[in-house]
Amino acid sequence: MPVADTSQLISGVAERYASSLFELALESGSIDQVGADLDRFQALLDESEDLRRLVASPVFSADEQRQAVSAVADRAGITGLVGNFLKVVAGNRRLFAVPGMIRAYREIAAQHRGQVTAEVTSAHALSAEQESELKSALKGVTGKDVAIAVSIDPSILGGLIVKVGSRQIDTSLRTKLSTLKLALKEVG
Repeated sequence: MPVADTSQLISGVAERYASSLFELALESGSIDQVGADLDRFQALLDESEDLRRLVASPVFSADEQRQAVSAVADRAGITGLVGNFLKVVAGNRRLFAVPGMIRAYREIAAQHRGQVTAEVTSAHALSAEQESELKSALKGVTGKDVAIAVSIDPSILGGLIVKVGSRQIDTSLRTKLSTLKLALKEVG
């Protein structure tokens, strides 16, 4: 299966699961709580290579994944809808799509609130003041309130990568250095 087909498959799976979770959260009046729990699980994924391996690897059985994710969620205090959701996802062998499900849920929740979601990648954590300035700048560009989801990637060295819808702004130092390196090769 070509890479594009695989990413479309994951995207479709992620959107369907996220949509179902959002409907349940809407019915129970817990949209923000579900979002916070998903953010906590995403933070756990960002911090733990072992958890990322468990989520992505087809080597583990559905039962092993369900038990492991259940234990991680319980230890992190992720219960209720999200705790059950993660168990169902693991039982259905769809853990590989959880990061996409989290992104899709954020987008659905933001649309429900009349917001736009921006995915921001930074080399280090942003201060509250920096997040506020970024939201304000993005609101000026989009004309809507902006919810931001920040992920940390030290490999970008500095700057930001901001994705809003289909638009991406890459001011990372890694990209600037790559561009400079390419320009120097053309000169020499």
